[in-house]
Order: sequence, then C-alpha cells, then structure tokens
Amino acid sequence: MPSLHITKPAVGCDSIARIRERQAPRIADGEVTITTRYRPTRFEELIGGSIFWIIKHRLVVRQRIVGFAESDDGRWNIRLDPKLIPVRTRPKRAHQGWRYLKGKDAPKDFDGDEDQIAEMPPQMLNDLAKLGLV
Repeated sequence: MPSLHITKPAVGCDSIARIRERQAPRIADGEVTITTRYRPTRFEELIGGSIFWIIKHRLVVRQRIVGFAESDDGRWNIRLDPKLIPVRTRPKRAHQGWRYLKGKDAPKDFDGDEDQIAEMPPQMLNDLAKLGLV
C-alpha cells in the first residue's frame, strides 16, 4: 500500500451504498471527482494512495486517488477511481476537511464478500466492527 493517504468524513452518508449513489452521477471517463477549496500540501505523495471515508465515526471504505486538477474557479478536484473498497473498520472521529494517514496506519482491505459488507446496515456494521468481526 502507498505510504500516504487521507481521511475524510462522508458528510450526509450513512452507508457505503449512499456514497455510491451520491458519486454515481459524477462518474466520467472512469473517474469520479470531489471538489475541495485547497489542494493538500502533500498532494504528490497522495497520488496512488487512497481517500478513506468516515461513516458514523468509523473508517469503512476507501477509493484510490488518481490525481488532482485545478478547476476554472480556482478550486481543486480530487480525481478518484470510482471503485469503493470496503476496509476493516476502525474508529475515527469526524473532522473538517481531510487528515493525512500514513500507509502503515491504514486499515487493511476487507477480505470477505465486498458486496455483502457494502450493503450492511450501518448499525450492524458498527456492531460487528466493535466485536472485531469485520
């Protein structure tokens, strides 16, 4: 796994399925973009890394970062692979913006049936994570 990633709260999303629904209309040319006001200082190190999404105070899913592009209005687009990869959940407090996450500290990918975990109700996923089962 690359050496640097970022974490970001999935504001308004209570499940992996909701992130997928929200991003679906923005998929173009095999990428999905999210917009941010400022480009991360260490953006070059993030290319090839992932953005780990926080849902209900847990890191639950990641997307690979393809690159960064400045938009016409001066904001920045983070270009992401549209594939959502469930990870072994880990507690993470919500925060504003993004936070860096070192590769050695990143949760490992979920090694089960990805579709099943993506469709689990958030509370069930949270309960199973507390028990160390996902």
